[in-house]
Amino acid sequence: MSHHIVHVKNLQHTYPDKTVALRDVSFLIHHGESVGIIGANGAGKSTLLLHLNGYLSATSGEIIIGDDQLSKETLPEIRRTVGMVFQDPEDQLFMPTVYDDVAFGPLNLGLSADETETRVMEALQRVGAVELRDKPPYHLSGGEKKRVAIATVLSMLPEILVLDEPTNGLDPQARRQLIALLQAFHHTRIVTSHDLDMILELCERTIVLHEGKIMADGPTLDIFNNEELLKTCRLEKPFAMQGCPVCSPDKRPLVSQPPLVPPHSSKPHDHEH
Repeated sequence: MSHHIVHVKNLQHTYPDKTVALRDVSFLIHHGESVGIIGANGAGKSTLLLHLNGYLSATSGEIIIGDDQLSKETLPEIRRTVGMVFQDPEDQLFMPTVYDDVAFGPLNLGLSADETETRVMEALQRVGAVELRDKPPYHLSGGEKKRVAIATVLSMLPEILVLDEPTNGLDPQARRQLIALLQAFHHTRIVTSHDLDMILELCERTIVLHEGKIMADGPTLDIFNNEELLKTCRLEKPFAMQGCPVCSPDKRPLVSQPPLVPPHSSKPHDHEH
């Protein structure tokens, strides 16, 4: 079996306050797939992602990454395989400089200074942030922080990249740069987002969560064309699929137009002599 495979079986999670966040969630993701996980606020998206490399423990069910069932014993290896990029980059950036943040993971793996230097520079180059290496993370823009947070994960050479709301808070240019970066990652990608246009562009498969349950799992275009499903799950089509309210023939307002008048009248008294 490929170590890239993610198999979630009958996953259940109940928080200490008795809130049930996940209800019997099961799916299988194969090597190289790009999968979007969507749903309204409170659907369970972030909770699900936090289980994939052991940041949260399941109430019941199991998670298998490749040949390994997630457990205390397999957790270090699974965290090397599954790279998690949190919604808020502040959760991943805590060292004095960008270089130190990106080097933190490789150094904790026991890599030498030279090996770590190679990993750091390759990761920063992939995200277009080499020039940021000596800057304090708190001096970075939102888009720069996102790219550096991804670099901290890429320096670990993960085979599965998991991202929670990666475009949240980014301006259009930073968003476009991030999408291009993710398109260049050719291993398995699992992405949650309210940015459904990004999901449409990046993910060929989409899983829909609603109140902790999987409501649909299939080709992204099929999901977004299922208006009844979207309505039930409090979602809307991506903007790219909605059409322009001005240009669409069935959306144009009916406005009475004055009759066309020729630019020049043919009557003799309308001309100057």
